[in-house]
Amino acid sequence: MEEIILKVKTRKESGKENKKLRREEKIPAVVYGHGFKNINVFVDKKNFEGLYEKTGESSLIDLIVDEGKPIKCLIQDIQTHPTTDEFIHIDFHTVKMTEKITTEVVINFMGEAPAIKEMGGVLIRALDKIEVECLPGDLVHEIEVDLSLLKTFDDIIYIKDLKIPEKIKVLEKDDEVVAKAQPPRTEEEVKALDEDIEEKVNEVEGVKEEEGEESASAESTADEKVAPKDEKEQKGDKPASAKASVGKEEKKNEG
Repeated sequence: MEEIILKVKTRKESGKENKKLRREEKIPAVVYGHGFKNINVFVDKKNFEGLYEKTGESSLIDLIVDEGKPIKCLIQDIQTHPTTDEFIHIDFHTVKMTEKITTEVVINFMGEAPAIKEMGGVLIRALDKIEVECLPGDLVHEIEVDLSLLKTFDDIIYIKDLKIPEKIKVLEKDDEVVAKAQPPRTEEEVKALDEDIEEKVNEVEGVKEEEGEESASAESTADEKVAPKDEKEQKGDKPASAKASVGKEEKKNEG
């Protein structure tokens, strides 16, 4: 097995201080494992991106911390920025070469399916990873799936059809579907789908119209409640203070 080496440096920064590291094109990370004292580290962004593109999360890595001895690790978890998808944090999980591990291995779809190329079908990829158990030294980076097995729409590739190395135990069910070819939709199916979409759009628009009418009705009711006051003002009714003043004037004139 090819050795994959990644050099990292210990870090004192934590929490909000990690933003400074990211601005410097460095990714904060942590190294941990059973019986292993956690180490906070950082890795050069470009170095890690190049390695991850080649290895993914299912390859054993020799992690060298501050020029120390290599530590056998797996990439356990990666956090990415919600809008840019840039790596913002990495978890490295240490392993012991004599203890079996459980992890996921990526499925790599190879070749072309005749049912897709020649019959216009649609490829359905039911799985993109499978869970396995093995010793760290027996772990493989990926498991290849030969799509040329999908010759007709009746053909299905199951877990049991995959070529798995002897020392790796697959933890998925044998009859789990990995890939299949689906026939292209008929004109009737496309029309029915379009009608279904149009119906849902009309339902949404109908709800919005009802909400608009309810809102207008509420405003109209509010206006009606205010109307009596407006009508009194239009009829020329005077406030009590004005009436009292008029009364005094009339008495003066009488006197």
